[in-house]
Amino acid sequence: MAEPPYELKQNDSASLVVWNHTSVTPEVRAQRLGQQPRCIWFTGLSGSGKSTLANALEVALQRAGLKTMLLDGDNVRHGLCKDLGMSAADRSENIRRVAEAAKLMVDAGLVVVAAFISPFREDRARARELFAEEQFFEVYLDTSLAVCEARDPKGLYRMARSGKITDFTGIDSPYEVPENPEVTLDTAVQDVDALVAQLLGEVFPERWPS
Repeated sequence: MAEPPYELKQNDSASLVVWNHTSVTPEVRAQRLGQQPRCIWFTGLSGSGKSTLANALEVALQRAGLKTMLLDGDNVRHGLCKDLGMSAADRSENIRRVAEAAKLMVDAGLVVVAAFISPFREDRARARELFAEEQFFEVYLDTSLAVCEARDPKGLYRMARSGKITDFTGIDSPYEVPENPEVTLDTAVQDVDALVAQLLGEVFPERWPS
């Protein structure tokens, strides 16, 4: 069997690398799984409902027979990103790693649900650039700071207000609102079931036509 062809590509790797074209392509994997892979990227303040909604969405997708993977902001910091703190540079690196992991999963044919504060527009834009057109859906949870702080499910806002933690998004670190998200939701207005139904119709119109 002939060796797969290698290609020199422009990249910012710290080492000399070439791109190895494999025989089994992302298109083949997607066809085998019988679905259109994509990345659904939830962004919003802490307490806006990202993890809750992402979990509910994945449940709905699994029930419909889709093959999925959920990437959660807290969970990846137990392993993949456990060496990173909360500085602006570390937050950007966190999103870079997660986006690259999500891209690999989409190439494997999966529907990836990602829930990350991802506060900086540039980081989200770089994540989007990894994916083919119509593979990346930015879902902005436009839940107000007041509502998020009142919820405070992890007690983080209280710690940020008291100075026990720093670089906390919405308090002493900025959140840059998405300019053109595919979907905008407010978890203070609609319940989870209604929001999931809306997402299914907007992200998967071929399966859930409106």
